[in-house]
Amino acid sequence: MGLRTKIGVAITATAALVAVIMGLVVHHRTATNQLETARESIETRLGAAVEDHAAGVDRPRTLINPDRIPGPLRAAIDKGKRATYLELGGPEPMLWAGSRLGRDTIVVKHPYTRQADNLRELDEVLWWAGGLGTAFACVVGVGLATVAGRRLNASARTAERIAQGDLSARLRPRGGRDEIARLTVAVNTMADALAARLTAEREVTANIAHELRTPVAGLVAAAALLPPGRPAEMVQERARRVSGLMEDVLEVARLDGSAERADTDVRALGELTRRAVRGVGAPEGAAGAAATAEAEVRIVADTLVETDGRRVERTLANLVTNAFRHGRAPVVVEVDGGVVRVRDSGPGFPPELLAQGPQRFRTGSGSGLGLGLGLTIASGQARVLGARLTFANPEGGGAEATLDLRGAVRGPGDAGCGCGGTGTAADAEA
Repeated sequence: MGLRTKIGVAITATAALVAVIMGLVVHHRTATNQLETARESIETRLGAAVEDHAAGVDRPRTLINPDRIPGPLRAAIDKGKRATYLELGGPEPMLWAGSRLGRDTIVVKHPYTRQADNLRELDEVLWWAGGLGTAFACVVGVGLATVAGRRLNASARTAERIAQGDLSARLRPRGGRDEIARLTVAVNTMADALAARLTAEREVTANIAHELRTPVAGLVAAAALLPPGRPAEMVQERARRVSGLMEDVLEVARLDGSAERADTDVRALGELTRRAVRGVGAPEGAAGAAATAEAEVRIVADTLVETDGRRVERTLANLVTNAFRHGRAPVVVEVDGGVVRVRDSGPGFPPELLAQGPQRFRTGSGSGLGLGLGLTIASGQARVLGARLTFANPEGGGAEATLDLRGAVRGPGDAGCGCGGTGTAADAEA
């Protein structure tokens, strides 16, 4: 149930409750006043009838020792009281009054039909007024809730856009000092502060990477001049890793900006996939059979796509490397039309990645699943390509990354790929 419905129901229920309470109060007060007025009138008549009977004169409408008297009234008269009683269970409503004079019981009665009819007419008017008032309150409540709901929905959509990375999203301020206006100001202020912090973070990261580029290049060159041996291999390997990490940081900084553009041409997706996967295997440090494993490429249905081949290859290479590093062999890359799926047999993506997407510099070392920069670069490249990159954990286990390039498909065709075939990165050149 949405907020608009909740507010409308609450206002309608409140209006209906107020109408019912007011109707009951008016009904009770009116009935009490009518009965008091009728009792005063019939008690006056009873007093005159008692006086006349004492003087030996009986009025025509006075009952002397009648056979039928309502039980409660007879009980009160037998106790020596002068009493009145409203009888509603007979053919018509009747107001009785009685008193004792010596051995005689003197009773007068008067029809109460007109008062009962007036009360019923009043109840009908109250019901109509209450119903119309409730309907009007419902319309007004739904209208107010709609206006408030639209403003809140705009705030929620803007917050979602900001969370998805659109730091230019802002709410349009409106006049007023209500809570929603304060929320609008708060969301815009939060977006400004977040944009400033992220911009500063990206600038610092890019500047540091740029400053380190020359020293690291010198370090790699110096490491290459070391005499052969295990110590030299270790230094060279560490220098290459630092150089690669620095290049990744620079690439992330470039992808965060808005200047990156895809250089498109028409390519066969199957061949792009083979080129991307060729030579990509388990990273250094993998043990056992995984250390020599290679990704298997399966071409279910090839197609031509108009895209930036270099960026597609970079994206797929990062996905395959991540599958080996944080999953388990076998790693399968499947091309099905304009969709490329990268699957592994590991424990799957962590819930944080599935919920929020790749986050740069965030790793899952506590759970044994590091994300690093590879998936962040892959997501950035996919965004530049206009493609859709999604992550999931299939029911059969493992992790699956899907690169959807169907928006760039030029048309079906095997492009000489041998559709439906399978192979590995090692035999793709054959």
